[in-house]
Amino acid sequence: MTIADRVNRVTPSMTLAISAKAKAMKAEGLDVCSFSAGEPDFDTPDHIKAAAKQALDQGKTRYGPAAGEPALRRAIAQKLQQDNDLCYGPENIIVTNGGKHSLYNLMMTLIGPGDEVIIPAPYWVSYPEMVTLAGGTPVIVPTDLAGGYKITPEQLRRHITPQTRLFILNSPSNPTGTVYSPEEIKALAEVVIEADIWVVSDEIYEKIRYDDVPHLSIGAIGPEAYQRTLLSNGFAKAYAMTGWRIGYLAGPVELIRAMNTLQSHSTSNVCTFAQYGAIAALEGPQDCIATMGHAFAQRRQVMLKAIHSIPGLSCATPQGAFYLYVDISALAVPSLDFCSQLLEEKYVATIPGVAFGAEGSIRLSYATDLETIERGLERLAAFVRSRS
Repeated sequence: MTIADRVNRVTPSMTLAISAKAKAMKAEGLDVCSFSAGEPDFDTPDHIKAAAKQALDQGKTRYGPAAGEPALRRAIAQKLQQDNDLCYGPENIIVTNGGKHSLYNLMMTLIGPGDEVIIPAPYWVSYPEMVTLAGGTPVIVPTDLAGGYKITPEQLRRHITPQTRLFILNSPSNPTGTVYSPEEIKALAEVVIEADIWVVSDEIYEKIRYDDVPHLSIGAIGPEAYQRTLLSNGFAKAYAMTGWRIGYLAGPVELIRAMNTLQSHSTSNVCTFAQYGAIAALEGPQDCIATMGHAFAQRRQVMLKAIHSIPGLSCATPQGAFYLYVDISALAVPSLDFCSQLLEEKYVATIPGVAFGAEGSIRLSYATDLETIERGLERLAAFVRSRS
């Protein structure tokens, strides 16, 4: 069988592959400590599940508008106004099958052959692959631990060419947990405006931040930034709704209409009754976010203390999300080999930095319980000692 070239040009998601292998090992009865999944270990809050159940009982089981239920689009617009100071109407919003799908739709709608997309590394694994699938060219800009894994305005400006179409900004970041300060966001916005390019702000971890670190949406800086901004977000991380597959993208009406056309021929609408759960997530109690955030903060401290005690490992303190991005370069072992051996020998699942476009590091998720964290970190320390 001949597979289409567009598929042959991309690689499968390494994060999903390693998570699947860890789950398979667990199913065989092995005591695997998994730090691989970017998925909260909490159940979806009861009021959200109740709203979806009620929608089922009310017969909300039929096709809906491809762009999303009008009530959900209104609720998202209200959220963006209240939380992010962004003036979007329902017509500026499309509801998608997860945050990932919103970005895929965007790339397929906005990017074509010859277009360049600037992506700071370390990056979320799917960014460059989506660009490639759309026929565009990913332009990877390396960042480092010393610089807090943040792209600078000078770096952004230096990589912009006449072919540059889009800049991807992810704050809080997967995999590093980096959060750009308001001043840094404003400085990047100046370059975007100056070059007259688009920026998509991936804010899926917006609600998971620590130490009162502020979050600023780049489109809220002013009219010129707003006109060039696209915003991607979803419900998976903040509300523990990963399996519900509900995300959204906000932007100019013309682009949203084009994305709607694309979606109408691919997935049609997002699961109808699930969208009513999403409405409840936005309009109902928000204490679930604080509860999960408190647990993540506690786990973060345990993880940091343990990592800092292991010779040869170092990492920055994440300001958001639920990951540690650990530098293993002192061990002089390729990250994929490190992670493969750690899983095979110690039953600890982590993600190699090479998956995020930055060799010499590994990503550890602390979206798991403290007992697993403590047991897994003991095994990690023993593994590193055996290699020293």
